[in-house]
Amino acid sequence: MSQPANPFGQVLVALVTPMTADGEVDWPATEKHIDSVISGGADGVVVTGTTGETSTLTDDEKLRLVEVAKSVSAGRAKVITGGGSNETAHAIDLYQKSEKAGADGIMIVTPYYNKPTQAGLLTHFRLIADSTDLPVILYDIPGRTGVPIRYETILRLAKHPNILAVKDAKGDFSEVSRVLNQTDLLYFSGDDANALPHMSIGASGLVGVTGNIAAAPYRAMVDAVNRGDLAAATAEHRRLEPLVRAVMTHVPGTVAAKYILHGLGRISSPRVRLPLVGPEEWEAALIEDELALVTGIDGVDPNNFRPDRNAAAGGALPKIPGTTR
Repeated sequence: MSQPANPFGQVLVALVTPMTADGEVDWPATEKHIDSVISGGADGVVVTGTTGETSTLTDDEKLRLVEVAKSVSAGRAKVITGGGSNETAHAIDLYQKSEKAGADGIMIVTPYYNKPTQAGLLTHFRLIADSTDLPVILYDIPGRTGVPIRYETILRLAKHPNILAVKDAKGDFSEVSRVLNQTDLLYFSGDDANALPHMSIGASGLVGVTGNIAAAPYRAMVDAVNRGDLAAATAEHRRLEPLVRAVMTHVPGTVAAKYILHGLGRISSPRVRLPLVGPEEWEAALIEDELALVTGIDGVDPNNFRPDRNAAAGGALPKIPGTTR
């Protein structure tokens, strides 16, 4: 089946939200980071996703992140708002306000914790998609939500005019092929280690965490896939492999990405909000061991890495609690 035009981009980075040492959003650092990621080759940025610590952001912070990303991108990249809520009404309200704030698309995560049935998922996704004119990415990540979006549900959702894509973070490659064969949905890899394997069977691109640190190799990988150069794409995949392990293996990706970005001098603090905490000593050591294996990636020189485990330790309690239920 023929796929629709892609309104999201191909190299989408799930942005971290830089914070001060006391856990407040560092807005100047956020602007600088967004510009850096886009300048590195991202043509889409996801704000307020899992990596952006959506669960501990206030609604006002989420909407301001959309506005800031829209301003900084200045047409260079699409701005996708993630997160949503496990309460359908709250999610609708957030996405409608995000559309007014300038979002170019929305990514709807499967409701977490309350574990709805497939009928509940169908209703949740449809009602949100009905409530906005923005293109929709379905975010399938059962490892966090406890519920997969089953193939039959995806097939029914694919008929909605606003639902154009799936972000896959469950690694079922046979289902990827099945969905691509039976629908015209765009597919995005939601697992950094599987970006190239997913694209090799037809995915349109990726939504990744490691791109916060190195967007350029992903840009090169996607461009190589687009021109049919598997050897060049594989070379970028292999170059990224130890960095992906450093970011995605030992602690939550948000924590590792901030720890590495701070160690490279690219954000002022590695702080995350509780219940996330910085890496423990042994976890930090593992991240640093992986990072020491990285070669040939501009801006990621292990010799210039200056980790500060004390700055990363613990987590912050912000002045205003988040509003995600």
